[in-house]
Amino acid sequence: MRAAQVKAFGGPEVLAPVDLPDPAPAPGEVLIDVAYADTIYVETQTRAGWGREFFPVTPPYVPGGGVSGVVAALGADVPDEWLGRRVVSFVQGSYAERAVAPVSALTVVPDSVDLLRAAALVHDGVTASGLLERTAVGAVDRVLVLGASGGMGTLLIQLAQAREARVVAVARGAAKLSLVRELGADAVVDATRPDWVAAAREALGGPEPAADVVLDGVGGPLGAAAFPLTADGGRFSAHGAPTGAFSPVDPAEAARRGITLFGIADVQFSPADLRRFTTAALEEAAAGRLHPVVGEVFPLDRAAEAHAAIEDRRLVGKALLKV
Repeated sequence: MRAAQVKAFGGPEVLAPVDLPDPAPAPGEVLIDVAYADTIYVETQTRAGWGREFFPVTPPYVPGGGVSGVVAALGADVPDEWLGRRVVSFVQGSYAERAVAPVSALTVVPDSVDLLRAAALVHDGVTASGLLERTAVGAVDRVLVLGASGGMGTLLIQLAQAREARVVAVARGAAKLSLVRELGADAVVDATRPDWVAAAREALGGPEPAADVVLDGVGGPLGAAAFPLTADGGRFSAHGAPTGAFSPVDPAEAARRGITLFGIADVQFSPADLRRFTTAALEEAAAGRLHPVVGEVFPLDRAAEAHAAIEDRRLVGKALLKV
C-alpha cells in the first residue's frame, strides 16, 4: 500500500511517499480502506522533533491518527455486519491507504455525512466537544476563542454558540475574521492588532469585561496575553501549542484568582468518551448544526505539501489527505 512516512525528524521534506505491506486485522480488529486522513498541527510539530515527552515517536514512522473510510476486511470474532460500513476511527498511522483499528474504536458515519466531513471531525470534533464539556460552557458564559479560524477553533465557535454562550473569536487577517463571523461569532478580534487585548476586553462586554472561559489553542505569547482577560473564578484552557510552547500561565496567580486551569492532559479522553464525543459531533453534522471547515485537500503523495501549508498558516480551516 502507499503511505507517507517520516524518514527523520526535520522539515516537511522528510515526509515522503513509500510502499509498505498491507496491514492485517488481528482478532477483534477490522481493516479500513482509508478515504481521507485527518491532519492536525501537532503532527507537524512531532515530525520536526518537538514534544517527544508528550508524543514519543521514532522515525521512520507513518504519522496521523484519524481516518474515515470503509471497512474492507474483518479479523476473527468481528461480526459480519461491519463489512462495508462507512466509519471513522482513531488509528496508529493514518497517512496510508489502509489502516487497522479495533472494532470497539469504530464509529459509524451517518448516511447524510460524507466521508470528507467525517474525517474533518475525527480529531477536532472530539476535542472541541470534550473541551466544552470539561470547561462547562453554558448560556451565561462569555467565551474567548484563540486560533478561532483553525479546524478546531471553527468548531468551538459553533458548539459554544449552540450552548448560547457569547463568543469572541480571535484570528488573523480579513479572510479569517470574515469566516469566523459567518460561523456565528458574536464579535471578532484581529490578533495582528497591537491593541488586540484591549479590543478583546471591549468585545467581551459586561460590567467587568472579561471572559468566563478562555479556549487557547495557540499558546506562547498570545495565550499568555489572553490569560489576564480571564474573569476571577473563570476557566482557562491551554490545550494548543502551534507557537512551540503552551501558554506560560502562573498556577499561583490562577489559584489566587480562583481560575481553574486546563491543559493538554484534559483532552486525553477515555475510549468511552472518545466514542461519545465522536458520535455527538457526527450527529450534529448530520443535523446540519455543525459545519467543519476544510481549507484544502491534498493527495496522499503530497502530504509534505499539506504539512508545509499547515505550518505556513495559509489555510483557513483544516487540511485533509485524500487517499
